[in-house]
Amino acid sequence: MDRAQKAEAVAELKQTFNEVNVVVITRNLGLTVAQSTDLRTRMREAGASFKVAKNTLALIAVEGTRYAPISDMLTGPTALASSTDPIAAAKVAVDFAKTNDRFEIVGGAMGETLLDANGVKALAALPSLDELRARIVGLVQAPATKLAQLANAPAAKLARVFGAYAAKDAA
Repeated sequence: MDRAQKAEAVAELKQTFNEVNVVVITRNLGLTVAQSTDLRTRMREAGASFKVAKNTLALIAVEGTRYAPISDMLTGPTALASSTDPIAAAKVAVDFAKTNDRFEIVGGAMGETLLDANGVKALAALPSLDELRARIVGLVQAPATKLAQLANAPAAKLARVFGAYAAKDAA
């Protein structure tokens, strides 16, 4: 890697650190190409990204960003998973680590908040932004549905009573 490529890589990483809401630091201890491709595909589908970066370049890029506290975790063979959704990258990384013993979660950060491996796992256990939106919509719709049912209930009861009287008179 020549000097221009390194400068470009640092600029790209710095831009990533400025745009994302969560960064998960992982250690991949000998993943195969197929496993790495599978992980990158899962990340992409979740709206996250996964990048192997040289630690020295990542350390330079993280300076001056809100993710500066993660610099202590950037040792050894690390890779960075990141996403604008605060949960997506953590969820995919934790799910992949459950099925692959060569993939380890070191820690991460959500903004200025530093997370250890257990913090990342706890973050992954939270519902995603889309799931939370669906729950809110369900909660908002539930009272309206119940009101409609209550408004229709007296009319339905009256209809049943009239039907019973009609059946009684016919018999």
